[in-house]
Amino acid sequence: MRGNDGHATPAPGLVDPSSVNSQPHRRRTRYPGKNPCRFADKYKELESADHPEMIRKLLAAGKTPAGTHRPIMVAEILLALKPQPGETAVDCTLGYGGHAREILPLLQPSGRLIGLDVDPIELPKTEARLQALGFGSGTFHAHRSNFAGLPKILVTEGLGGVDLILADLGVSSMQIDDPARGFSVKRDGPLDMRMNPQRGQSASDLIQGISPEKLARLLADNSDEPHARALAGALAGRRFDTTLALGNAARLALPQSVAEADRVKSIRRLFQALRIAVNEELVALDQFLRVLPECLNSGGRVVLLTFHSGEDRRVKKAFEAGLRNGTYRAIADEPIRPSPSELFGNPRSSSAKLRWAIRR
Repeated sequence: MRGNDGHATPAPGLVDPSSVNSQPHRRRTRYPGKNPCRFADKYKELESADHPEMIRKLLAAGKTPAGTHRPIMVAEILLALKPQPGETAVDCTLGYGGHAREILPLLQPSGRLIGLDVDPIELPKTEARLQALGFGSGTFHAHRSNFAGLPKILVTEGLGGVDLILADLGVSSMQIDDPARGFSVKRDGPLDMRMNPQRGQSASDLIQGISPEKLARLLADNSDEPHARALAGALAGRRFDTTLALGNAARLALPQSVAEADRVKSIRRLFQALRIAVNEELVALDQFLRVLPECLNSGGRVVLLTFHSGEDRRVKKAFEAGLRNGTYRAIADEPIRPSPSELFGNPRSSSAKLRWAIRR
């Protein structure tokens, strides 16, 4: 999408008022209080196309409507990737499709974007959403895959390399906000946290089967948690079936001297560390960084968005090593951070860091 000055501009949300369709009235389940608290009751947000005014109000207040995701640092990503007509791009973490929606028009005519996502629940929704915007099989093709499997996907697509690669390593709001996925302590739900609920062990199983020593190391490595030992000693080997059960136990395990605001941060870091472990995110990132150069054409550009120090360290070291050995001809000197206006409008962008590199 381009503004009057000819430059790409990020979508204000992901709601196209022109797509609003008149639907027959359906009676809704009543809920106590002025505003719905349960995720399932937020029908005006979950059915955003039918309630554009509600969505505009939420976005203006710096909130993310339930069941959606606000793409982070869109203008900065487009500036670094410089999409050109006829090029081939890969969005390795398709998510809600916000970044892909901005990149796809800039590749036309004759360009295309390949989208990857491991989430079997959200991927079909995003694929349908982008196809409804006019991006058919000739310009957009989605694969259910972890980004570490990019080389295999390129072989499937008959490609030796691509011109643009984007990987946003953050968790989408659709996953965080839905209590059924178990990613957040904000609302009670099953303690799962798997991006692909059909594979691997849940966070509940992980905690029950881990030793205090391993859990403490996991918390330190995956989230820099300062109270890793205290939390690990109280939680490891126990069975927690719900997010609130784990959150309450973690709160009690922290030293009494810890202030309330810091308790909240520790619980969030606990959930982050478990999510990373359950989905083997750092293992996948290490593999992805090893194969990344061979997936880029000469002069190809890559942008990675990270959200915690463990991810950023890996990306920084891989890009610096590639610059030294001649794999990359240029990399970002320092990480790019969200602008003050984005931080105000989308607080979930606060920990994001953007790094880019250009293949020699």
